[in-house]
Amino acid sequence: MSTSGTGGLRAYAEVLGTGAASRPFLAAVVARLPIAMAPLGMILLVEEVYGRYALAGLVAGAYAVGVGVGSPVWGRGYDRLGQSRVIAPTVVVSATTLVVLALSAARDAPFPLVVVLALLAGATAPPISSAMRMSWRAVLPRHRWRTGYALDASAVEFVFVGGPVVLALAETRMPLGGPLLLTAALHLTGGLAYAASGPARLRPQDAPPLDGPEAVLADALADDDRAEAVEARPAVATAGRVLTGPVVAVLLVGLVMALSFGFVDTSLVATARELLGDEGRLAVLFAAIAGGSVVGGLTYGALPGSPTERRRVPVLLTGFGTGLLVLALLLGRDGGVPLPLVLVVLFVTGLFIAPGLILQQGLVDGLAPEGRRGESQAWLSTATTAGGAGGTAVAGLLVDVGGPPLALGAGAVAVYAAVVLGVLVQPAWARGLRHVASARQGV
Repeated sequence: MSTSGTGGLRAYAEVLGTGAASRPFLAAVVARLPIAMAPLGMILLVEEVYGRYALAGLVAGAYAVGVGVGSPVWGRGYDRLGQSRVIAPTVVVSATTLVVLALSAARDAPFPLVVVLALLAGATAPPISSAMRMSWRAVLPRHRWRTGYALDASAVEFVFVGGPVVLALAETRMPLGGPLLLTAALHLTGGLAYAASGPARLRPQDAPPLDGPEAVLADALADDDRAEAVEARPAVATAGRVLTGPVVAVLLVGLVMALSFGFVDTSLVATARELLGDEGRLAVLFAAIAGGSVVGGLTYGALPGSPTERRRVPVLLTGFGTGLLVLALLLGRDGGVPLPLVLVVLFVTGLFIAPGLILQQGLVDGLAPEGRRGESQAWLSTATTAGGAGGTAVAGLLVDVGGPPLALGAGAVAVYAAVVLGVLVQPAWARGLRHVASARQGV
């Protein structure tokens, strides 16, 4: 069966009209607001208290490193214990640690303590996105799984719109550290609501089978020479581990691409404060790039699947990197920042982000062994958050040295490096997807 994404807006309406899907989805959106709010809130708080973007980047980077380290652990817990038993306790610890961090930093606590608290808050944050991806399969008919994935990827980008907006409003209306306290409250509320939902409470053995690009490839195998697939079966049969060569290739592309996310976040904060002279513009800047990503993700999700979708990865990354390069040139020009033009470039740049993430998630699904869905998607979360951590830490140094244009230019270089990787690993992805598809067809 092909996982076609046809149906347009009607498909999204059908998904959201399914109560068993919409309730955990809405809870997951709230639970993931800290994806944007926590690192950004840390940058704003630490820069204001300690006076350096480099230090702010280190704290936000520590949080992302913690997320990267913890995600595979909690993802494996999903597969063994079920989502609810993992998410409920971890989200309580993560939110509590965010509260302690906010209060400590606002009182000018020793900087190493703030870094440790950020690391702990990230390490105990459960990977909600990989959990929600599993839930779509439990509550939607198979032909709507792709639509659910696209909706969820676009929702993550909505988080990057709503998160900064909420944070910017809180920054002007709450005392020092207040925005991070609000972040902790949303994280806790959304996480517990999701953990209480029906899909989250499913036992691992009751979860539906894995799906992804391999379903499309399985159809294509019918007319192909199956000798290669038969020859490859022994490797598939013994592939109980998650980190196979093709999966690692996806993770590397995701990690290098995600370096740019850290560069973008820190650069936009500095752009609002230093170049525009108005911190309130931060929400507008994030809304532009994340809004473009939402539109791109929803549009891409409405398109039909293809057995050669992997080839679109370097194409989408090229568009993303080019947008960042143009933005760096705009911000570096003399004569002030042309805000309307910057917003247009941010929006167009964002069009390429969510589709690229959707493809990476689909590739991981297609290459993962059966029964390791949560862990495999959590490894992708680890790769992207680790990349974001590195980008955030380095971006703080670059902003201090050369301002936002230098940091954005470095982000473009990172994305172009991901393009090269995406081209080089195409044969490995093709072989891996074909082998998994043939194994599941019983070839």
